[in-house]
Amino acid sequence: MVFQSYSLFPNLSARDNVAFGLRVRKVPAARRNARAAELLALVGLPEHGDRYPHQMSGGQQQRVALARALALQPRVLLLDEPLSALDAKVRLSLREEIRRLQLSLGITTIFVTHDQEEALSMADRVAVLNAGKLEQCAAPAELYERPATAFVAEFVGTMNRLPGRMTDDGLVEAAGSRLPVDGDAPRTTEVEVLVRPENITVAADPQGEATVVSASFLGSVTRVLLDLPDGSSVKADLPSRDAGALTPGVRAAVGLAQRPVLVVPAAR
Repeated sequence: MVFQSYSLFPNLSARDNVAFGLRVRKVPAARRNARAAELLALVGLPEHGDRYPHQMSGGQQQRVALARALALQPRVLLLDEPLSALDAKVRLSLREEIRRLQLSLGITTIFVTHDQEEALSMADRVAVLNAGKLEQCAAPAELYERPATAFVAEFVGTMNRLPGRMTDDGLVEAAGSRLPVDGDAPRTTEVEVLVRPENITVAADPQGEATVVSASFLGSVTRVLLDLPDGSSVKADLPSRDAGALTPGVRAAVGLAQRPVLVVPAAR
């Protein structure tokens, strides 16, 4: 197990921390020191064997904690929010390092995290829990693109809820578009349609019915918040090169990508 707070022994060097479990198992000193050196090199700390925890950064301490867990050659590795105490840049670097090690060593790993980006980028399968209940367990792409429940849809990533109406031919009307339904459609006329921001199109249009409230530059993507005539709001993610004209107060036309959408009964 690798803990969120590292939990290294402060009175032991990095080498002795890594070798601690082997010492408890009475592995001879030469073998455990060789194993510790091997693992410190594996996690990118070959020169840190004689350093103590207070002499290392948070990222380095977490690498030592990971090496200590790997020293016993476990069949299953449990990582309990191991990156949450680190700054963003170190967290990203160590996230990639842990994934590389996991793939190269082939150890089944359970990674507990509240960071969705971590979960989606590192895992082969992601489980979403809600009040102790398993809502869905699936590959990251399936979890994001085809959420099994409304909770998963809104918990993972960003999701818009738009008012809609079911039609007699089984389609749903929302924001001026008619779309197929993903999964079973509710047996009600009034519904809410769940749509990802990247599946919404926006174009500046003096005759458009939507109004731009804000535009947040996020690098290659700009997130645009718009008010719709029915009083609802919608978030759209657009390539930044196409969003220059969408400044606050601009009128715009909004459309939905022609793809199946998740539909839930309208809240009463």
